[in-house]
Amino acid sequence: MRRILQVTALTILLGGMPSYADQNNSELDVLFTRLNKTLDTVEAAGITKQIWKNWYQSDIPEVTDLMNRGELSMRRAKYDEAVKYFTEIIEIAPQFAEGWNRRATVYYLIGEYQLSTDDVAKTLNLEPRHFGALSGQGMIYLQLQERGLALQYMQRALKANPHLPGLKGNIKALQKMIEDQVI
Repeated sequence: MRRILQVTALTILLGGMPSYADQNNSELDVLFTRLNKTLDTVEAAGITKQIWKNWYQSDIPEVTDLMNRGELSMRRAKYDEAVKYFTEIIEIAPQFAEGWNRRATVYYLIGEYQLSTDDVAKTLNLEPRHFGALSGQGMIYLQLQERGLALQYMQRALKANPHLPGLKGNIKALQKMIEDQVI
């Protein structure tokens, strides 16, 4: 069960391959409104992809280059290298939420949960609707056996994006785990 939750969260956190945008793009409000209104899963997937695209966009070419390098390093499991690239992004553009989110993801992957939590907080401060960061924080709490907090963050992620693959099932499984723990 835990492995299924982890794979789902990583899929959400990574959002597929980036094709580049930022959390201040005015298009995001329209996209989130459409995302929460649609009942069509194909349309929802397309809107989700557009949201990720916006989150990745940077007007700073160096940030774009570092994102590409960090992504490649992360996918190759060169986590120290990935942290270095994402840290450089944060130093160059501290208001760029996805730099914080990517580093939080790497920290999660290497088991540095407090560092990951700190970066998730920065991400959510810049983009409170960041369903990747919200579900990632849920995964951190799940790893720390804080199921109630894990559930809260996963529910917040689902509220931000009601079409996240597998998250409804994961929430139900987590609710059952909590219920079983209480009994």
